[in-house]
Amino acid sequence: MVLWFCRLSISAHLRSRRGFTDGKLRLFSSLCMSMKTLSSILTSPALVLLLAGGCTSAYKHVLIVHGILSGPETLQRTLSGFIKRAHPGTKVTVIDLFNHRDSTKPLWKQVHGFGRVIQRIARRSPEGVHLLCFSQGGPICRGVLSVLPNHNVHTFIALSSPLAGQYGVPESLYKYLPSSSRHSIHFFCYSKIAQNLMSVCNYWNDPHHHYKYLKHNNYLPLLNGEKLNSQTAEWRNNFLRIRKLVLIGGPDDEVIIPWQSSQFGFYNSQGAIIDMRSQRFYREDTFGLRTLDARGDIIMCSQSGVKHTEWQSNPRVFNRCIREWLD
Repeated sequence: MVLWFCRLSISAHLRSRRGFTDGKLRLFSSLCMSMKTLSSILTSPALVLLLAGGCTSAYKHVLIVHGILSGPETLQRTLSGFIKRAHPGTKVTVIDLFNHRDSTKPLWKQVHGFGRVIQRIARRSPEGVHLLCFSQGGPICRGVLSVLPNHNVHTFIALSSPLAGQYGVPESLYKYLPSSSRHSIHFFCYSKIAQNLMSVCNYWNDPHHHYKYLKHNNYLPLLNGEKLNSQTAEWRNNFLRIRKLVLIGGPDDEVIIPWQSSQFGFYNSQGAIIDMRSQRFYREDTFGLRTLDARGDIIMCSQSGVKHTEWQSNPRVFNRCIREWLD
């Protein structure tokens, strides 16, 4: 169309020749050729694809890890759906591993299994990935981020996870275990058999038997740097590779006990809640939490009125606490 208009104009002027010198004719012809070139560029398929790609910003791949006695099915319908509607074109993978009964296997076994999958996907995503982990998935993802060297996880979102441990029996289990049973669970959980058998025991944190927790728990105190090992410094450096840490929880959860564990708060030996910044592992920066906080890279999002099984399907939680961090 541009070239046709130029040719029509030149033809009309050639017929009249009035006030149209040879110099002006050459200049006008040159301008027409430039416009033709520009027109070709703007309508080229390559540019159209490039502009389309720029308009639909490439969001990072989101990897989701499920919780205990669960699998990928519900998360594919809920969280995955929220993400794809909010950020069209986003790749979302709900990892299909250690589902349902297998989710009770010891956490180190799960860390190595999930870690292999996360590493494989991350290597195909040079721009980086986000990690969104629900409930028990939070402690698992902490382990993965600690042991994986040179990972490219940008944002770690822990959705109602017992990050500082669990010390309580949810109401839903009262028919099987009385609430008072939490005072005697340490006899079982802090045994070698239980530590190598059941996931919950790997983050069971009895504040009244802290010595036994440090001595016999072979998972959480190692991640926290409360119990030193030869890899503590390396794990800290690996964990600090994340750009953002988003901690989501709320007072009406009823499963994560205390609920503040989802934001690294926990009981002291008298039963009072000690918040994250007063925890020894924060003050001594044993695994990098204080460093992340000093960088301004810890985001806490608390939401009341949400039961534990509702976090993944609550649109308000997604819009308030998650959406912003999945760039």
